[in-house]
Amino acid sequence: MADDRRTWSDADRAAYREFVRTHHPDVGGDPAEFAAGLRRFRDRTTTTEQAPVPDAPVIFVTRQGALPRLVSALAARRKRKRNPRVR
Repeated sequence: MADDRRTWSDADRAAYREFVRTHHPDVGGDPAEFAAGLRRFRDRTTTTEQAPVPDAPVIFVTRQGALPRLVSALAARRKRKRNPRVR
């Protein structure tokens, strides 16, 4: 994140952490609402002394579950361990 969170007060930090815990898409929150909330926190903490922060898009990446990752890892391992047939 481009803003400097080291200068936040304890109350600001607690509010930010609570917002992320309740609205993050990984815990069932709405991605659009989460991005808008992050923008509000960034805009609230940006001061006139700081350089303007370019508006970058927020990208959400879905991950495979444990079983598909395990199957693909085992298949890759099996391919590596096969010895070529020599005649």
